[in-house]
Amino acid sequence: MTEAVRALALDVVSDVVCPWCYLGKKRLEKALALAAPLVVTVRWRPYQLDPTIPPEGKSRAAYLAEKFRDPARVEAMHRDLAALGAAEGIAFRFEAIAVSPNTLDAHRLSRWALGAGVQEAVVDALFHAYFVEGRDVGDRSVLAGIAGACGMDAAEIADLLASDADCARVEEEIALARRIGVTGVPTFIAGERYALVGAQAPEALAEALAAIAARQDADSAP
Repeated sequence: MTEAVRALALDVVSDVVCPWCYLGKKRLEKALALAAPLVVTVRWRPYQLDPTIPPEGKSRAAYLAEKFRDPARVEAMHRDLAALGAAEGIAFRFEAIAVSPNTLDAHRLSRWALGAGVQEAVVDALFHAYFVEGRDVGDRSVLAGIAGACGMDAAEIADLLASDADCARVEEEIALARRIGVTGVPTFIAGERYALVGAQAPEALAEALAAIAARQDADSAP
């Protein structure tokens, strides 16, 4: 008799301007390969590291100066992240980033991409656009272009972005994440019950997901 394949739902609470979230995504991809034959359904959920940024964004240099007040600290942080990124196949280009964007619209796009079955591609494209290409992912024309490149209708997405469609829903999801205790990203919520915080090493994440799936099966056994 063939053993049933285990399945697990995984919600990843993330912000597209979080470099640790990009690292977390690449490590998650490796973890999912290691966890096979466990079938993991991944859904990307919104979070805003700084919802006070205006819709048009802020100068990246000014934003970092306000937040960290120490250029040497920023340089060291970027250098460390670049080394970690290289190990995961990410060519971080922090010097190319001119704007710190408000990410509400990017999260709206991610939500629509989930419904269209292309969320994974869109999330990856958003990270790449911001961290590798230095593009403004708060710019609606950039977002519509990303949507089109991932197989969505760019004109339809542009129209949706010009409206307030799903703004309230995304804001509610972000508020919910804060209410359940999410204070940093990425946060991986497995089986709607178990939280794993931070850009986990692939082996550790794969092991944790397998253990959670086994516990979930045991809890549901008659």
